[in-house]
Amino acid sequence: MNHEPPGTGPLAGLRVLEVASLAPAPFACTLLADLGAQVLRVDRASDVDPDTRHSTDTLARGRSSIAVDLKHPEGAALVRRLTTTADVLVEGFRPGVAERLGIGPEECRAVNPRLIYGRMTGWGQSGPLAPHAGHDITYLAVSGALGFMGPHDQPPAPPVNLLGDFGGGGMLLALGILAALHERQRSGRGQVVDAAMVDGAALLTTALHGLRAAGQWTGSRGENLLDGGAPFYTTYETADGQYMAIGPLEEKFYAQLLTGLALTDDPDLPAQYDRERWPELRRRLAAAFRTRTRDEWTAVFEHTDACVAPVLSPWEAHDHPHNAARSVYTTTGGVRQPAPAPRFERTPGGIQGPPPVPGRDTRSALEDWGVDAHEVNRLLAAKAVIQHPTGETTSDPDPEPALPLTPAPPGARAALPDAARPLPSPKH
Repeated sequence: MNHEPPGTGPLAGLRVLEVASLAPAPFACTLLADLGAQVLRVDRASDVDPDTRHSTDTLARGRSSIAVDLKHPEGAALVRRLTTTADVLVEGFRPGVAERLGIGPEECRAVNPRLIYGRMTGWGQSGPLAPHAGHDITYLAVSGALGFMGPHDQPPAPPVNLLGDFGGGGMLLALGILAALHERQRSGRGQVVDAAMVDGAALLTTALHGLRAAGQWTGSRGENLLDGGAPFYTTYETADGQYMAIGPLEEKFYAQLLTGLALTDDPDLPAQYDRERWPELRRRLAAAFRTRTRDEWTAVFEHTDACVAPVLSPWEAHDHPHNAARSVYTTTGGVRQPAPAPRFERTPGGIQGPPPVPGRDTRSALEDWGVDAHEVNRLLAAKAVIQHPTGETTSDPDPEPALPLTPAPPGARAALPDAARPLPSPKH
């Protein structure tokens, strides 16, 4: 059997059916898998590449993969059948595509009323932008979050795709799924979780709206306390071209910063919260930091409460003593990557295995999810599903033609036009 063993984390025993997509939905499923859920990913049959023997897709770690042709009459029927024993289904299509494929919420809940149906999009299932394409940066732009990013004299700076895809997307979906599972314990009923990145990105700005209402966020972008406007909450270049991050907002911590920089006894140094003299204070701090290398400043501040830290690249962060002591990073499938979080006292999570290539576990996973071997053979022969060579086992040499697994629900299409094909991005 090639699919991963049952998890041992707090979500052990939870079954998640993931229709493959990109970025936010896979991240949500990775979080669930890391915490012990059994995640079965439904990859496209067309993505099976016999020449690819391993995957470096860290967002696919810890789950099994079956390859299904959702345009085949038996493909959607198979997915509906799998939902009968699933707790959760996650999809990242543009609104309406899952319905056209015959695997929408109504079709799936017709066979499993307890199913939690997670939908991950950029704009959400409703609203004037719902049917349109987008990406992380456009969702941030409309949410208002992008307007906070960057210095005041430069255009707004996209923060990679961390806020939309992951913080406001995948993590929001995972939270919604867990909340729906908790509610199901009371009602016995499933429900749709509509997770939109524009909603999640806006939600992440909640505290800043409160600061503005209190009169504590009054400047333009890059001129406020927490957006780089304050000279004591920003980054400074060091002698070796690297950077240090500082954030001593409180007076007692700021005093330790000045001690480390040998500026404590300077009578001409502007006061910390004298906004009129912030430009001068910034110049003084910048000049001080340029006198030593990043490692030298790290040694000066590492055992203080000055709230100063080296700016590390993602590829060197694993070597930091604190990250090493807590095993913040791990290696799976030959790829270094962040370890599961958060930490649990009694039921720790863990990475259940390296990412599979599409279709690696088609035969073994389907059998594990209740499809008998004879039926799997029929589906393989009909090319409704594809088995990657890395997971091949012996099978019936003369399988019968595939037969319907479940009747198509009302409104579902057996054969689908090209317009109903899964879209290349889950954020559309």
